[in-house]
Order: sequence, then C-alpha cells, then structure tokens
Amino acid sequence: MFKIIVELFFLVIIQAAITPFIRRLAFVLGAVDDPNARRVNKKPMPTLGGLGIFVTFNIGTFVLLREQFPTHEAFAVLLASSVIILTGMIDDILVLKPRQKMFGIFIAALVIYFLAGIRMNALNLPFIKNEINLGWWSFPITIFWILALTNAVNLIDGLDGLADGVSMISLITMGIVGYFFLHTHQLYVPIACFMLAACLLGFLPYNFHPAKIFLGDTGALYIGFMIAVLSLKGLKNVTFISLLVPIIILGVPITDTIYAMIRRVLNKRPVSQADKHHLHHQLMRMGLTHRQTVLTIYALSLIFSFISLLLLLSPAWGTWVLIIALLFALEFFVESIGLLGEKYKPLLHLIQKIINKRTTKDPTVEVWHLGEEKPDQLKKKKSKDK
Repeated sequence: MFKIIVELFFLVIIQAAITPFIRRLAFVLGAVDDPNARRVNKKPMPTLGGLGIFVTFNIGTFVLLREQFPTHEAFAVLLASSVIILTGMIDDILVLKPRQKMFGIFIAALVIYFLAGIRMNALNLPFIKNEINLGWWSFPITIFWILALTNAVNLIDGLDGLADGVSMISLITMGIVGYFFLHTHQLYVPIACFMLAACLLGFLPYNFHPAKIFLGDTGALYIGFMIAVLSLKGLKNVTFISLLVPIIILGVPITDTIYAMIRRVLNKRPVSQADKHHLHHQLMRMGLTHRQTVLTIYALSLIFSFISLLLLLSPAWGTWVLIIALLFALEFFVESIGLLGEKYKPLLHLIQKIINKRTTKDPTVEVWHLGEEKPDQLKKKKSKDK
C-alpha cells in the first residue's frame, strides 16, 4: 500500500510536469477557446488539458501500477477512452455538433459494454426479496449511465478549476467507498479512482483561476467517461444504496444537468441548446467572484460526498430520512438561486403561502417601523396588563 501511495504522488508530479507541454501543443494545433458571449475567459485560452490527464493516467495504469490491473480490461478501457479523447480533441479544434459528440461517447460506451464487459447485470430493490435480473435491459441502462454521467461532468466545465476540483472530490469519495464499503477483491477500482484524482490534482494549479489552460471537451468528456466506467465497476449487481451512492457523490454535475434540461423544457427551448443559467452562472449573478463561486461549488460537492458516506453507515430508516432531507434542501437551494428561472419556484411559493396563512390567523401580530407610534391594539393590551 505504501508503494501505491508513493506512486500516486509521483503521478501528481508527472501531471504537473507534462501540462506545460500540452499547453504548447494546444496552441500549435489551434485548440484555443476564444472569448465569446458564453465564455467567461477574457483572452484566448488553450484547451486540450484532458490529453495530459489521459497520458498521465495511462502511465500509471501500464507502467507504474501495471500489476494492479487485469490486462484485457485495461486495454479495453484504453481503447474506449481513446475514442473519447479523439472526439474531444476534434471538438476542441474544429467544434462538433452535440449529436456528433454523443455519437463518439456512444461508440466508446459500446466498447465498454461488449469488449470490457463492464455493465449493470442485476438489481436489488428495497421491499423486494428476489434479485431482479436486468437481462436485455442491461444494455440500454449501461449505455444511458455512461452517456448521462459523461455529459453531466462536461456541462459543469464552465469556470476555471470547476470540473477538475468537483471531479477530484468525487473520485476520492468513490475510492474511499470502493475500498472500505464494497467488500470486493477488485482493489484496482479504488486504486484507479485515486490515480485519476492524482492526475487532476497535478493539473489543478494550471487550471485554477486565473487558468493557464482549460480541460477542454477533451478533458471534461474523458473525466466524465472514466467516472461513469469506474462507478459501473461497483454496480454489476446493484443494490438500492449502491445505486444511490455514485449518484449522490456526483450530485453537483447531475443536479446541474437535470435542472438545465427542466429549465429548457419549461422555456420551450431545445434540451441540447446551451445557455448561461447553470449553477455557476447563477452564483456569479448573486455577486460571488470567480474564485468564490468555484469554492462554493467545491463545498457543495463535499457536502454531497459526506451524505453519500452517511448513507452507507445509516440504518434503513435513516437512509430514507437522509434522502428526503437532501431532496428538500436541494430543491430549496435550487429555487433560491433561480436555477429554473425567476417564475418557477413552487417550493418557495408554498412556504410563503404557509407563512402568510399563519400570519393572518394571528390578529395580535402587528408590524410597525422604527420611530413610528405603536398600533392602538398594542397600546390597549399594554394598559390592560398594567
């Protein structure tokens, strides 16, 4: 274990050393983000940061920690992730349409399902004794899982260091869960989580505000894809809790994605159409600086990760209490910052109605401004008390 820890630190150093070369390569290839209405950067910024992360992670897989990984699966994942990297690089250089990017992710997901053999096979639900064999449903559920999580991470990549830091927190939590709670002999899964987190840590100094290089779609798609694949390794035979844990760990990108889709449907816009109403946009509209917004979302990600760990330690009734409390708090927060828009705040409107009803039922409640004379009712009440 000590040797693994040392090599993880070595991966951080390799990533930090390789990133400046990737930055120069991005300029050579023309993978540069120019400022526009949707971007927050004020000057042209090189992308392709994910290429360095891909290279460093595979140095760890095939050189430093080679003995930890099964050969067939390692090469299958390498092939699938290479498809993702190629898709991201083409998008960073030439710009692809959303459906073209989805096609690239779909091809990579097919490799994972058929060649790597990583998939959901069975499901255990609460209150149902027998295990549910997914059968042919295994294919669409696995493909959807990979597509959804890959795009979720890609959508939050809107500020310097945001996707990098949130993904790093998620991967460390996944590694802890895999090592301590899954009771599996496949220790290479949590090791892979820690390896990818180490790569992101080495990249973060270059990506945190003010950034010197962006992840680009190359990085955001690769990180999201690898998180989806690694989480699937613990979901071959899914329990209700094991299904919830990775969803909650990735609560920030998943929440942002789901509410972005709802928001666009409510506003009668295409679901794939980009906008500037994501979580980080709304926090910045509230007056937070670039760094404050990123650190706030880091804190939210840590809260989600902590709740996911509590789920694994809670009894059955505690699990349901945590889930209900989380959903309520999440909806309250989302409506408070206007993630669905100013018009759509059903929970806040309901709370306001309850407060208004309670206030009107109490006739002794009066409000007056400082310096004004007290209402007659309170004067009479005070004289009676005397």
